[in-house]
Amino acid sequence: MKQGLTVANHGENADIGWLADLAVAAEESGWDGVFVWDHIGRTGQPPMVDPWIALATIATVTERVRIGPMVTPLARRRPWKVAREVATLDHLSAGRMVLGVGLGVHPVEFDALGEEADPRTRAGMLEESLELLRAFWTGEPVSFEGQHYTVDGVEQQPTPMQDHVPIWVAGVWPNRKPMQRAARFDGAFPITDGGMTPQDFRDVAAFVAEHRVDDSPFDMVHEGTSAAGEDLSAHAEAGVTWWLERCRPEQRTPQETWDRVLAGPWRG
Repeated sequence: MKQGLTVANHGENADIGWLADLAVAAEESGWDGVFVWDHIGRTGQPPMVDPWIALATIATVTERVRIGPMVTPLARRRPWKVAREVATLDHLSAGRMVLGVGLGVHPVEFDALGEEADPRTRAGMLEESLELLRAFWTGEPVSFEGQHYTVDGVEQQPTPMQDHVPIWVAGVWPNRKPMQRAARFDGAFPITDGGMTPQDFRDVAAFVAEHRVDDSPFDMVHEGTSAAGEDLSAHAEAGVTWWLERCRPEQRTPQETWDRVLAGPWRG
C-alpha cells in the first residue's frame, strides 16, 4: 500500500512556501505522493492558495512523489484548460501527475459564483469533461458536440509525458453512480461522512469489479488520519492501494502536520 498526503489549500495551510517545504519533507521522509485540495472558496472565506500553482511549485522542488489535485470538480472548470494544465504539470514533474476528479459539493464554489448548482447537471458536465480530457491527450484533432460542451477540430500539443495519466474518481459511498464511473478509469476514491472502514472498501471493490471492462491496474484510495507508527494493515488487507494522510488545518495545526509528515508513513 502506497502512502501520500492530501493537503488542504486553505486556512493556515494557505502558504505556498510552506506547502513546497512540506512536499520536500514528505519526499525525504518516504511518502509516495503529495496531493492538494482543489478549492477556491469555503464558508467563512478563509485564506486560500491556488492549488494548480501550488502543484507547479511542488513539481519543481520534488523528484519522486506523485502529485495532483485531490480532487478537482470538473464542472466548474473548462475541460480544455484542465487538459493543458495536466499535460504541462506532467511534463514539469517528469510524468508524476495523477488527476483526481469529482462532482464538487460546496455551495460557495457553485451557487455563490453563478456556477451550475444542480448535481445531476454537474454529473453530466463531469462525464463530458472526462471524455474530452482523454480525447485532448491523444494529440489528435478533437470534435465533440455534447449537451454542455462543443469542440470543433481542436488539437492540443504536447501530449502528457505519461502514456496514460491516471484518473481517480471520487464519490460519496454508498452512492453507486460515482463508483460505477470510477470503474471506467484508474481508481476509486470513495468517501463517507463517518470515514471508510475496511469492510466498506471490500464492498466498493466488489462493486467496482462488477463494472470493470478490463484487467488494467486499478487503485483503491482512502483518505484518513493516523498517528505515527499506527498499524494500517487492516486497510491494506481490504484492498486499499493508496492511504492518503489528511492534512487539514481544522484537524491539525501546521506544526502537527509537519511533525506527522516527518515521522514518515506506516512501514508494515
